[in-house]
Amino acid sequence: MPELPEVESVRSGLEPYLVGRSFAAVDVLHPRANRGQEAPLSALLVGRKIAAVARRGKFMWLEFADEDHTDPARDVLFIHLGMSGQVRIGEVDSPHVRIAAVLDDATRLSFVDQRTFGYWRLGPWLRMAHIAPDPLEADFDLTAAGRRLRAKRTAVKVALLDQTVLSGVGNIYADEALWAAQISPLKKARALRQRDAVAVISAAADVMRSALAVGGTSFDALYVNVNGESGYFDRSLHVYGRGGQPCDRCGEEILKTVLGGRGTHYCPYCQSRGVGRKSAAN
Repeated sequence: MPELPEVESVRSGLEPYLVGRSFAAVDVLHPRANRGQEAPLSALLVGRKIAAVARRGKFMWLEFADEDHTDPARDVLFIHLGMSGQVRIGEVDSPHVRIAAVLDDATRLSFVDQRTFGYWRLGPWLRMAHIAPDPLEADFDLTAAGRRLRAKRTAVKVALLDQTVLSGVGNIYADEALWAAQISPLKKARALRQRDAVAVISAAADVMRSALAVGGTSFDALYVNVNGESGYFDRSLHVYGRGGQPCDRCGEEILKTVLGGRGTHYCPYCQSRGVGRKSAAN
């Protein structure tokens, strides 16, 4: 699933095309792309004006002008990318187009999803209530997030993936943040000092900002932005996907293990000594 930088790249790309526009037509071409919706999506969306393209962590949604944006029960259109979802501006020549929409200015919007794990669904914003703030939000409380992280009894890598602790961090950026903060992914979250918990969350924010600056991380053609372009942060990865290669910081071999069912990459040397020290190679 795309992580925060990839979803934010899509969100910011959609914003200038969608805000202030209304849906003129919506055609669901595959039922899984709108699973769980009883009424036809066209009946729910046509004529509705888009007020904002919003995001928290990995989750994105459209706000509508006819809804009270202070009401947690307001209806929004959730756009979940799943493993391979793309939201593209313009008509796309692909057998994997699952939803095709037209806006009131004739702009075409295509939802392409090869694996069909993603979806569009109109529903109450309340479904987002359990998702923790993400580290790139303006009012993110770093101290509180550190305490939530330290309250977990799992390995710190697993705790970082818990979207009730902080949202937006997935497998790639958890590995990279732990490497940057020189903290072992195997260490128990509850064994962290508060300053170390803050250090790894700060590192996650820094890594994701760097990824966002180059459009996120693309390992294949399945993740692209709204114009079909790939992100380039894979060229800057220090540990993720580099098992068996030398560590960029100390030269030791990067190991790969499995934590919480997820492949985890780390340096057993410079991530096993003191934690929370400033990285020498960023």
